[in-house]
Amino acid sequence: MKQDAKHNTLEQIHIAAKKEFLEKGFKTASLRNIVKMAGVTTGAFYGYYKSKEELFGALVDEQYHYVMEHFCQAQDEFAELPAEEQPDHVGEISVDCMLDVLLYAQNYPEEFQLLLCCAEGTRYAGMIDEMVEIEVEATHRYQESLDSVGRPSPEIDSMLEHMLATGMFNTYFEMFIHQMPLDQAKIYLKTMHEFYTAGWIKILKQ
Repeated sequence: MKQDAKHNTLEQIHIAAKKEFLEKGFKTASLRNIVKMAGVTTGAFYGYYKSKEELFGALVDEQYHYVMEHFCQAQDEFAELPAEEQPDHVGEISVDCMLDVLLYAQNYPEEFQLLLCCAEGTRYAGMIDEMVEIEVEATHRYQESLDSVGRPSPEIDSMLEHMLATGMFNTYFEMFIHQMPLDQAKIYLKTMHEFYTAGWIKILKQ
């Protein structure tokens, strides 16, 4: 198969897959429907992908890694600040990261819909849970930094901590799910940052 024809076939598979996954979600999407819409045989499909999940990954893996890598980088940047400076910058690096992801997502609305609304049954469905775990670990590191500069904080109930972090990320990604206009989303993001930062400062008694 010529390179151009191969590229066109793969593009048709991706177009059909996006449509099917967006309409039905990963679990109930039909591979038979995808190959039919793409105008290829099932055998031809398996020349590109080993499974329906591998196909789903081809559509969203880049966006998933962008989110996770930028989020982890933001946590590391905050942790690298001198301990005595961290209380003055709580949430600042994270909100800049979230704004960056928000801007990036404007170019991939369908892919983010797939990640956030259609991924059940794939490893990508756990993205928010992964972010929550990273956030919880970062909070504990911050508490250690507070201790090191003579500003101890109370121990936080682990279930409450998990619920608060989960609520924060679900709130943030609501803007993606509803494809909020960018100008409005920026205002919401700023307000959310102020709300959650004030709440954590209160909980940590700082």
